[in-house]
Amino acid sequence: MAEKIVSPGVFTRERDLSFLPAGIQNIGAAIVGPTVKGPALVPTMVTSMAEYRQLFGDVFESGSGANLGYYSYLTSLAAEEYLRHHDSLTVVRIMAGDFGGGTTNCVSSVTSLGTSFKLHNLSDGAILNSGQPAASTAGSGSTADEGANNILLSGSKDNLRWEVANKNNSKGTFSLYIRSGNDTIKRKNILETWNNLSLDPNSTNYIAKRIGDAKLNLRGSGTTSPYIQASGSYMNKSKYVRVEVTRQTLNYLDENGNISNANYTGSLPLEVSGTFSGGSDGNVQHPQMFYENITATNSQGYALGTGNQGKTAYEDAINLLGNQDEYDINLLLLPGVIAALAGHSTIATSAIQMCEDRGDCFAIIDPIAYAGTITDATTEASGRDTNYAAVYWPWIQMADNYASKNVWVPASVAMGGVYAFNDKVSAEWFAPAGLNRGGIDRAIQPERKLTHGNRDSLYDSNVNPLATFPNSGVVAFGQKTLQKKASALDRVNVRRLLIAAKKFIASATRFLVFEQNTAETRNRFLSIVNPYLESVQQRQGLYAFKVVMDETNNTPDVIDRNQMVGQLFLQPTRTAEFIIIDFNVLPTGAAFPE
Repeated sequence: MAEKIVSPGVFTRERDLSFLPAGIQNIGAAIVGPTVKGPALVPTMVTSMAEYRQLFGDVFESGSGANLGYYSYLTSLAAEEYLRHHDSLTVVRIMAGDFGGGTTNCVSSVTSLGTSFKLHNLSDGAILNSGQPAASTAGSGSTADEGANNILLSGSKDNLRWEVANKNNSKGTFSLYIRSGNDTIKRKNILETWNNLSLDPNSTNYIAKRIGDAKLNLRGSGTTSPYIQASGSYMNKSKYVRVEVTRQTLNYLDENGNISNANYTGSLPLEVSGTFSGGSDGNVQHPQMFYENITATNSQGYALGTGNQGKTAYEDAINLLGNQDEYDINLLLLPGVIAALAGHSTIATSAIQMCEDRGDCFAIIDPIAYAGTITDATTEASGRDTNYAAVYWPWIQMADNYASKNVWVPASVAMGGVYAFNDKVSAEWFAPAGLNRGGIDRAIQPERKLTHGNRDSLYDSNVNPLATFPNSGVVAFGQKTLQKKASALDRVNVRRLLIAAKKFIASATRFLVFEQNTAETRNRFLSIVNPYLESVQQRQGLYAFKVVMDETNNTPDVIDRNQMVGQLFLQPTRTAEFIIIDFNVLPTGAAFPE
């Protein structure tokens, strides 16, 4: 309502300049590498290690005979370290070649009608196969699949079985249970229960609507712009399967509540349990090389050299994550990619380039393989020049709690957790290093205990050393980026300060796009940015700052180009990496200086 001013007096007005859009979402790291199960080459967010294990697994058996044992992918170990201190992690599973998930046919009550519907695993890989191909086709399993108490001979905690029950012909409904592959008929482990399902597409309980029939497909593989394309009509609500309906019972009940077509009851599924088959791992080398045995041609089963499908898979994953509108990340981990190894080097370069192109993400790169030397590490670091990545060395030994053994891992497996801990107890603009925030508490021992001289050689070449101290264990004792030229951005904390600031300001001010280019809109920008930078300054991230967005940088010609220009001047705080203390010994009777 317009304010009416006629006679003299004091008139008050309100101008709300505290406008803040919804806070930015929780931003975390992305990790790229092979996993036990899960959707391949589809970036998937998890919020806890329990969810990670549910979707991507933990340990698996590998080898044969006396060499048979349990192994964990480095992806899983790095995810565990990171999720100890953070609750947002984007996982991209690497698979190569002709991979795929298991399927099953849920047969109709009248077998001559064939299949009521099919179930497809959302995960990929042969580990999802819980039965023989014939059993999957029949839908009811076979004696070749089952032992006592209906235990599946191929059943495991990482695969599934299913069961149809509670069929009601008068209503045209049934229940579907998704069960763990390692349960028994006496001790069912039901992972999901879907009751009152229907094959009637007009029903609210239509099975495709309730469970979902969407499939995420990677398109443009091998190009610089791969993307995920969704097919199907309904988003997946199940965490384990999607549905493909092969027989529909349109308008199963008429207006009087009677079965509209006598043949419809035969289309309903048979009350049986079944298994999955047909899953494939694609192109994996055997034996797979793990931990300190990783080579240029075999990193956890994948060859990463030019022309290899493993290399293409990694590059597809990296290029997918380059879409910053879709994937909001601030850290990239590639455990198992060793920058100095042939083939691996190109992947590391692609990862760094992606971070630079995004401008809001930082990469932790492993420089050399196990049993390398200080010269090897410094040579690799000296060949790169970027402030969007850092390298750490040497390798460390950690306990793999799931495989129940100690394993050698590259530094990136642990450093993701160090960064997450640093951000949790302080902020991104604090150094993820030193005894306060750089400790690797689960490290048993380093590959090599460094002397002070060793640390000097490494740090002078921008390799951040993992030092060992009595009563403190293994500690990240450096925070240099790979930038060669000396500037504020040759330190990790400054680069990550800018990443955090850019992410907040870009996210919080995107609501101003397409608003009127007026002083009021510019003031709204200032009312968002200034309080945020003040809070960063109060939390020791900045010495000083200044934000300019007014008529001086938004001249008429700028406005006519539909632009609104702002300038931020920042003085980032520096860390005290070198503490120098002078001890002055004075003779007896000497006066102390004022």
